Amino acid sequence: MSYLDDHFNFEISGEITRETNEGDTAPKLVFLHGLMGSLSNWRSLVKHFSESYQVLTYDQRGHGRSFKPESGYAPSDFADDLHQIINDLGWDKINLVGHSMGARNALQFAALYPERVQSLVMEDMGPESVDKSVDRITGLITSVPTPFKNKQQAKDFFAGPFLEIHKENKQVATLAKFFYSNLDQAEGGSIDWRFSKEGILKTMEEGRGVDRWAEFTALSMPTMVMRGEYSNDLSREVFDKMQSVNRKAKAIEVKGVGHWIHFEKPKEFTQLLKTFLESSH
Repeated sequence: MSYLDDHFNFEISGEITRETNEGDTAPKLVFLHGLMGSLSNWRSLVKHFSESYQVLTYDQRGHGRSFKPESGYAPSDFADDLHQIINDLGWDKINLVGHSMGARNALQFAALYPERVQSLVMEDMGPESVDKSVDRITGLITSVPTPFKNKQQAKDFFAGPFLEIHKENKQVATLAKFFYSNLDQAEGGSIDWRFSKEGILKTMEEGRGVDRWAEFTALSMPTMVMRGEYSNDLSREVFDKMQSVNRKAKAIEVKGVGHWIHFEKPKEFTQLLKTFLESSH
C-alpha cells in the first residue's frame, strides 16, 4: 500500500492506468477542491480532459472520505500530501488546478516544489490574509444545526431557514446546494457533515491567517488566476494587485458568477482551462 492508498479517497481518469502504465507520456492534471468540498466537485469537468491528460482528483485531508487527523491543516500540510501522492504515482510534473482553499494549497505546493509544476491555475482565491473571511465562513458553518434526524429534515432546513438566515448573501442558493451536498449519513442514522468540522475550522485559521504574497510574486511557471465577478472571496482590489506583482500571471474575470466559477459556468471554465493548458506546453 502507498500513502495515497492508505489515506485518501481518490480517482484517476484517463487513457493511462496505474496498473498498466502503458505509454505513460500523457501530461498530468490534478484538481484540488475547495473548503468543505470533495473530488466529486470536479467529476463533470474531468471527462473533458481525460482523453488528453491523466487526471487525479482526491478528497483532501479532513474532507470527504479521506483521513481526518486531529491536526495538520496548514497549506504546507496539504502541499506535503500532494508531494507524497505524486511521488507514489511516479509523476514528475503536474498541471495543478485549485479552487478556493485548493488554490491556496496549490500556491503553497508551487512555491515549495516549483520544479514539479508545469502550470498553475488559481480559481477565485488570492494570497492575502483575510480575518473577515474566516469569520464569515465560520458563521455559515455554525448556522447549520447538525446533526439532522434524517435527510428530509436537512432538505427542509436548506430550502427554508438557511436561505432566510443568509438572505443578504447573493450566492445563498448556491451555498445551500453546496452545503446540502456535504451531508452524509452518520452512525445511528443521523445526517451530519461529511467533512471534519474541527478540521475545516483549523484549515481556515491556518490557511487564511497568513498572507502569501511573497510566494505568489515569486511564481515563474505559467499561471492563471480566475475571479468570479461577484466573488466575496477574491476582491477586485486583491485581483488587481495580483496582476501588478506578477506580470507573468494571466488574469481573467468571469462575468455573471461568484465564487464557484467551474460550477456556475462549467462550459466557459472548461474552455478557458483548455486554452490555458494548451498554451502552457
